[in-house]
Amino acid sequence: MNKSRIFLILSLSFIGGIFLRSFFDINIFIVYILAILGVTSASLFYKNKIILISGLAVLFFVFGIWLADKKLAEIKNINQNPGAFSGESIIVKEPIVKDNLQQIVVEISLGSEASKLRVLINAGKYPEYFYGDQIKFNCNLETPKNFEDGFDYRMYLAKDGIFYVCKSVKLELLSKNKGSAFYAGILKLKNKFNENINRLIPFPESGLMSGLILGGSSGLPKELQNNFSRTGLTHIVAVSGYNVTILAEYLIWFFIFIGLWRKQAFWFAISGIFLFVLMTGLPSSAVRAGVMGSLLLWAMKNGRFANSQNAIVFAAAVMLFLNPLALRWDIGFQLSFLATLGIIYLFPLFEEKLNRNGKMFWLWEILFLSLSAQIFVLPIILYNFHNLSFISLLANVLILPIIPLTMLLGFLMAMANFIFTPLAMVLAWLTFLPLKYETILINFLGGLNFSATAVNNFPWWGAGAWYIILLLLLFFSRKRKATKY
Repeated sequence: MNKSRIFLILSLSFIGGIFLRSFFDINIFIVYILAILGVTSASLFYKNKIILISGLAVLFFVFGIWLADKKLAEIKNINQNPGAFSGESIIVKEPIVKDNLQQIVVEISLGSEASKLRVLINAGKYPEYFYGDQIKFNCNLETPKNFEDGFDYRMYLAKDGIFYVCKSVKLELLSKNKGSAFYAGILKLKNKFNENINRLIPFPESGLMSGLILGGSSGLPKELQNNFSRTGLTHIVAVSGYNVTILAEYLIWFFIFIGLWRKQAFWFAISGIFLFVLMTGLPSSAVRAGVMGSLLLWAMKNGRFANSQNAIVFAAAVMLFLNPLALRWDIGFQLSFLATLGIIYLFPLFEEKLNRNGKMFWLWEILFLSLSAQIFVLPIILYNFHNLSFISLLANVLILPIIPLTMLLGFLMAMANFIFTPLAMVLAWLTFLPLKYETILINFLGGLNFSATAVNNFPWWGAGAWYIILLLLLFFSRKRKATKY
């Protein structure tokens, strides 16, 4: 058993412990027994490599259980009824505007709590507040209430460290620019980019352009948002690994197309992903997606899809070490991880059948990259979003090939507006053409009666069965390939 396999076993054991505790209560007596068993076997039989590794795997598994349990216990021990609150705080995240509300996140100290707790304030759309603003507020603090459809809103917020929501709030701005100057500068650049896009591109195409470069669909009209969902294309305006893993391949091919060698294209593509993450304002979802996309590029550069599993699993383990709640309650983490695994494990099976010298190889590659990712994330989409698109593959084939060009033109346009506005206006015309094509096509396909159907109450065991079948198919395909050679 080589070091690579040992590393993978220990990482998966840690993730498995977090997974088990995230879904089930574990008797502390069982945890102690497993810990003693792991220590004893690793200590007494350390000369036997298999027993030693098994003992260490048990310890990593127990550590995952303990870490997740510790985080859940912190949430359970939070004061459930803090009541009225009055105080001052600094806005710690960029406020999110939804409909006619601003979602503002602040940190407060409550009673005897040693650490600061995050609070979500739902305020009116005006006056606008920004990251780093120091505010004084009065409100009633409440623990978040779960939705009637079963959505666990409390844990959805808790994964981001938000434990209370602020009701009947009264706000007063005290001062500005109290946050990190570096982060404030990034957000300022992001907002200036968005202003340039809105100034040069008409609505709703400007909303699509902002979503492609900066992430998010809030700038799109409701009808277009629904059609994105019906066509299975929401991932192109969502800052998750689902679009960055696809974008990674586009970047490689684009830079090769303009004449760079593959190794040179790799470093330019990595820079492109870093810039993309930076432009979104560095939210955790974008950072996570950037890590997954960069690892995928690394796998492509070395031509070792299968051997990149350690890097992906290690990245997931590190993310879960920092936030063990992400595994169950962060859908973005699930999509990022599964989409990347789909491309690593499933795409090579398709790639074997493709003719690399064929004229349409690049189009087939895009199709099967998208298909590989979608097969792995489909149960998560059905379980959480209750939507099954019948024309997703067609929509992806017709739209995805021109997304890199659209993003490149839009980025150059917004940058040019900082330097030379006439050039930006010329680029705006060129950018508008693919954007118009995309919005027309998405509205047409999404408007078809048979484009999608609602899948209500998709069971958790259905998702489990899906992944068991996938694992079996991958196992037997690898076994058949091994016996073939």
